[in-house]
Amino acid sequence: MASNNHFVRDDVRAFLDYLASLNQPMLYELPVEEARAGARAMGPMVDAEPRELAVIKDHTCPGPGGDIPLRLYDSQADRKPGPAIVFYHGGGFVVGDIEVYHSLCTEIAAETGLPVISVDYRLAPEHPFPAAPDDCEAATRWVAGSPAELGFEVTGLVPMGDSAGGNLTIVTTAALMAKPAAVPVVAQVPIYPIANPIAHHSSFREFADGFFLTSKLMGWFTDQYAGDESDPRMYPMLADDHSMTPPTVVLTAGLDPLRDSGREYAAHLIGQGVDVTCLEARGINHGFITMRKAIPSGQADLKRVYTALAAMMA
Repeated sequence: MASNNHFVRDDVRAFLDYLASLNQPMLYELPVEEARAGARAMGPMVDAEPRELAVIKDHTCPGPGGDIPLRLYDSQADRKPGPAIVFYHGGGFVVGDIEVYHSLCTEIAAETGLPVISVDYRLAPEHPFPAAPDDCEAATRWVAGSPAELGFEVTGLVPMGDSAGGNLTIVTTAALMAKPAAVPVVAQVPIYPIANPIAHHSSFREFADGFFLTSKLMGWFTDQYAGDESDPRMYPMLADDHSMTPPTVVLTAGLDPLRDSGREYAAHLIGQGVDVTCLEARGINHGFITMRKAIPSGQADLKRVYTALAAMMA
């Protein structure tokens, strides 16, 4: 049951209480494949229905570990040259995939009017760090080259993702700022990202249990990922200079163990003169953007992201 010490929206409280009543095993108590199957099964129960789009098409691109599955979402059948969103899913680098995030990607494409390419990067523990950032960088560079398979010319990149995908957004943007792709990164949208070590954050202690993402689950994800904690590709704020970062929209969740990581990243960018819009969804838990059926109030927070991104792009 959610604590009464924090503001909790009514639909969030109902959802968290319902989850607690199920008395199901935690993801970290299951074999990895069962945890992934559970995440896939949960999606249709908690997320909104997919939006109708003119184009939904699967592709692959070359990657350092073999072909990387991708899925293109586009509200326009005949796309003129312009920027594209490259989306990296969440799931702690362990669970989550293109299917879990299918509905959300249809929503992003429909609401932003931009094409969205979702990246099915390799997962830990079978493929530990740095397989995920390597795949995301390779896929994003492929998109930047306007391959014929996409059917339109890409003039700019907008990396976007949530949670682990928020981390991969920041890391991929940094890689493409250091060694530019065929077209520039014009904006980035990390959503409740992991940007620095989280154990010292007050939010990690305050929301350690009872708010969907728990400290134990985060510990399990971290162990599976087996990252190098001295490497900026794991914790991007370890790199001091972010002054060349493109315009950035950061979204945090008020009841999230990762809240302070997103806040600190946004403040760090602002301190270096980067154009930043930092949005916080008060009274809601981590993961809410893929829970819009179970937590309808989160839809309005997602719309704020679209509005902020449109302003950045303008």
